[in-house]
Amino acid sequence: MISASNITLSFGQRALFKDVNIKFTPGNCYGIIGANGAGKSTFLKILSGEITPDSGTIAITPGERLAVLQQDQFQFDQHPVLHTVIMGYRKLYDVMVEKDAIYQKEDFTEEDGLRAAELEGEFAEMGGWEAESEAARMLSGLGIEEKYHHKLMADLEGGQKVRVLLAQALFGEPDILLLDEPTNNLDLESVSWLEDFLYAFPNTVIVVSHDRHFLNTVCTHIADIDFGKVQLYVGNYDFWYHSSQLVQKQMRDEKKRREDKVAELREFIQRFSSNAARSRQATSRQKLIDKLSIDDIQPSSRKRPYVNFDPERDPGKKALEIRGLSLSVEGEDVLKDLTLTVHPGDKIAFVGPYHQAKTALFSVLAGVAEAEAGEYEWGTTMTTGYFPKDNASHFEADLSVIEWLRQYTKIEEEAYVRGFLGRMLFSGDESLKSVKVLSGGERVRCMLSMLMLSRPNALILDEPTNHLDLESITALNDGLIDFSGNVLFSSHDHEFVNTVANRIVELTPGGIIDKTMPLDEYLKSDDVRELRDSLYHGHHTLEI
Repeated sequence: MISASNITLSFGQRALFKDVNIKFTPGNCYGIIGANGAGKSTFLKILSGEITPDSGTIAITPGERLAVLQQDQFQFDQHPVLHTVIMGYRKLYDVMVEKDAIYQKEDFTEEDGLRAAELEGEFAEMGGWEAESEAARMLSGLGIEEKYHHKLMADLEGGQKVRVLLAQALFGEPDILLLDEPTNNLDLESVSWLEDFLYAFPNTVIVVSHDRHFLNTVCTHIADIDFGKVQLYVGNYDFWYHSSQLVQKQMRDEKKRREDKVAELREFIQRFSSNAARSRQATSRQKLIDKLSIDDIQPSSRKRPYVNFDPERDPGKKALEIRGLSLSVEGEDVLKDLTLTVHPGDKIAFVGPYHQAKTALFSVLAGVAEAEAGEYEWGTTMTTGYFPKDNASHFEADLSVIEWLRQYTKIEEEAYVRGFLGRMLFSGDESLKSVKVLSGGERVRCMLSMLMLSRPNALILDEPTNHLDLESITALNDGLIDFSGNVLFSSHDHEFVNTVANRIVELTPGGIIDKTMPLDEYLKSDDVRELRDSLYHGHHTLEI
């Protein structure tokens, strides 16, 4: 068990946590949620001991082992992949290294023999003889092929390193497991493997994630960070969301009831405070008003932006025709002879491990890049809005947020743009700061604002959920479900893809798989599975 007692932490004038008390017990999986900047990752670092709070203590049951998903991708570059995984159980790894070093000695002494025998006993007791096979099984489950298992970490790509570090955290069944965004850089099959692993994991798991499907699948509890406190709820994310909405409604109703009571009392005071016979009663009621004001209910600090795509005109009979499109990036073919018809109303999720191909296709269809062969044609009534994966070039000018957004609307009134930004959570002075200093999530909200103001009937979105918190993802999710136009998009968010897309197009080495169905149905389809096997021929499998 791990517990936090009276944890307080401040950064400057801002109190991030104040007198936090919470216990995490074995057999449960806790999802840590909260708005951007609420302190989710910081709280994990306090639990792990990486950050020392201003006051309070973290207590771990004596003898229990805590494992953390490491964030430094270069920390283990000089170590083989398998050894990096086994390092997750440091005591076992140290015994293994010392044992192997003794056996490699040329002048092996009797004392060495006694020490080696002692280490062999410890090694066997900790499951050392199964260590490499267990590490290999985890790596394979997370999409790291066997040919990489004996390479140095330095030889792997960034996404592969993240998976190895995740296997390291999971290795050896730690008593307490801390995971910060573990589904980042994982394909669908690897996420599914991780969900199954954590579902069967017998010990304590504490995880930060923006993936709603993942939180719903693995979590037994939700720990909500708000107002410097951590409130614990039983159930998964959906249960927390619906119950919190109900609680907020009750709080609003209670607040309204109190406000009505205050208004009634104030009216009484105004009417009778000058009446000597009733002045004492009026004074007592004024005290009651003061009490009601002090006892006011504090609403949640969590806010959702307003996302609503309202096309200037509906799509016509023809949306988009793609014929024989081919494109290469740095000499490598990423698209080859792609032919596709997009019908009005299609919301297509492009999936598969070839992210460069998806990005290249979107940039061509948005008119940003040119294909080397083939052609595409939008319908005469179609207007497009493009959300690129890398949006840095949009924020190079030295402009305030409000000046930046006014470039993308014909409506000149500043009040209109300010009101729009307020709904996108840029209120007051937030709308006046330079776009050069915006965070990743703020940039995404700016890009979404630009798309809403331009009112296209076809949206091209390349990983729009990156950098967004759960509330913003949900708002975008709902906005795209209600959108009457076409959507061509990619995303790693399972729930987002499953609820927005009515059609799935998977890019494979042998061509495309094109099915009109939601993602969950696509994943369960035997026909799709057989077709995918024939098109990949041993290559990497499905990834969104």
